[in-house]
Amino acid sequence: MLKKLGAAAAIAAFMATSAIAEEAKTLRVGMSGGYFPFTFVQKGELQGFEVDVMNAVGKEAGLEIEFETMSFSGLIGALDVGRIDTIANQITITPEREEKFEFSQAYVIDGAQVVVKRGNDTINGVDDLRGKSVAVNLGSNFEELLKELPYADEIDIRTYESNIAQDVALGRVDAFVMDRVSSAQLIKESPLPLELSGKPFSELRNALPFTRTEQGKEFHDKVDAALTTLRDNGTLTEISMKWFGTDITRLEE
Repeated sequence: MLKKLGAAAAIAAFMATSAIAEEAKTLRVGMSGGYFPFTFVQKGELQGFEVDVMNAVGKEAGLEIEFETMSFSGLIGALDVGRIDTIANQITITPEREEKFEFSQAYVIDGAQVVVKRGNDTINGVDDLRGKSVAVNLGSNFEELLKELPYADEIDIRTYESNIAQDVALGRVDAFVMDRVSSAQLIKESPLPLELSGKPFSELRNALPFTRTEQGKEFHDKVDAALTTLRDNGTLTEISMKWFGTDITRLEE
């Protein structure tokens, strides 16, 4: 009887371990699906630079990639509670985030960019934002970057879930701040009368965050190794050229 119980327990333990191992082969990736051209939905299909990068990472690392879309502001919370395993949505490495999460190597190097309505000659860069209303996406790092400016208390910072470009074009706010790459692509693809204002004012390094758990570390190590290979063999550059016509995955030399 004891031998039978022992065997049953061993089988149960083996099945549980197998289930965990199988689950660990699936990487649940959170993204908004509303941040063109990084992650967006067109004709019912999730696509973009981030989608292609994560699919390439999955193939290289031997992981099944499962995308979970939600509002951008909810992504960090979803990672915190284990609903997803990482976030691929231009997450900027910051000291605060590094205290909580283990980041992969940066796979996008970018800069914060001011965007205004075309013809607005009162704003010619970040130094002209004093006394102006400036929109940023809720939960993004751009709000913090603006708050770090020495004249932050003179800027009316407004957070948006969406439609920041439309509100600037309509004159409801004076400007918005987004990453340089997305801003340039948005202006190129959108009929909205927008233009870049000045040069990028802060370097941004975007990477994939993982929780500081045993499984989080396992995923981090696999993904980081895959990113190294994809960088070395030119895959990251190829994906970047497809979406942007330039290589945003490394510093310009």
